[in-house]
Amino acid sequence: MSRRTLILALVLVPAFVLGAIGAYAAWPRHADLRRFEPADIARLEAAMWRDYYEKRYVALFGHLYELSRTQFGFSPLDSFRIALAAAQAAKAFQPTRSREAANAALPALVSYYRLLASATPGGFDAGEAARLELDWWQARREAVRPGQYGVTVARVAAITYGKPADGPSLLISGIGRAGAMAYRDARGQAMTDPDWSEIECRLRRAYRSLKTAVAGN
Repeated sequence: MSRRTLILALVLVPAFVLGAIGAYAAWPRHADLRRFEPADIARLEAAMWRDYYEKRYVALFGHLYELSRTQFGFSPLDSFRIALAAAQAAKAFQPTRSREAANAALPALVSYYRLLASATPGGFDAGEAARLELDWWQARREAVRPGQYGVTVARVAAITYGKPADGPSLLISGIGRAGAMAYRDARGQAMTDPDWSEIECRLRRAYRSLKTAVAGN
């Protein structure tokens, strides 16, 4: 092999490999928000809540990425963008102490929902979904009862999946997720491994109801 051929090989082979990796990461997938498995998404969400409260942002990003890839079928690149937007929103919201300050999380939440909207048949209003999401995040800090902000959780799901907000299964799911959040809030820093298992169990029931609502006509 000549020196020139060797140099070309050293340049072109890495370029080809990087190009192939880039193509794999960015190649469009048929993402679908309806394809989730309740047990899997409950496990991931419980892990993400724990990451958030223990301020493990790298782990939070990893679980968000896994959720987007395995539960919704987004490409690696879009999963990265979704995980980054969601993690940025959580990190921006966590230190705030007022509704006005909490608005710092809104741009990242809008970006997050815009990305999710591409995985629904007709899309949805990402701005409205983001505002409602932030509303129930803040409501938890204002001693609003889980049954109340659980309705807002259900409204976010209704927008996301294009379903009636007053559907029984959707309401059961939203209030169930809120109940799991209230369980965690009541224990605070005293959370144990069995407590996190209980939360996962509650989330599993909530996501079973959501699956029923999504599958219904």
